[in-house]
Amino acid sequence: MLAPYIAFNGNTEAVFDFYKTALNGSITNLQRFGDGPQGAQLPEGEKKKIMHIALEAPGGITLMGNDFIDFTGQPFTAGNNFSLSLHPDSEALADTLFNNLSANGIIIVPMAKAPWGDYFGMFIDQFGIKWMINHRPV
Repeated sequence: MLAPYIAFNGNTEAVFDFYKTALNGSITNLQRFGDGPQGAQLPEGEKKKIMHIALEAPGGITLMGNDFIDFTGQPFTAGNNFSLSLHPDSEALADTLFNNLSANGIIIVPMAKAPWGDYFGMFIDQFGIKWMINHRPV
């Protein structure tokens, strides 16, 4: 599966509520930064921000997103706020996709077990496109 992953400037929950209605979809996953492993250390305003949200709608539509966090040294800019998210069915395929697509790019998060339990990595390819690879063990 390939899904767009869009970051918003602090209004992700409102955006996804709109998309849910507009696309006749449903929110299938919502995690806040305050619920994560570093949540207790965050300021109150940051704890309520969306770390991950997923929406599914008829016609095979899947959208995912979060509230923007500056992890690449780039400020939030509309148009620079998305990644392509691949969801392979094995760790081996995740590693292959990660290694192939990140060649000559910038690795942001190497492939490893993530705090939410999935096998995850993130990079910017040599053409400036941000990618996420996420394998969820079954």
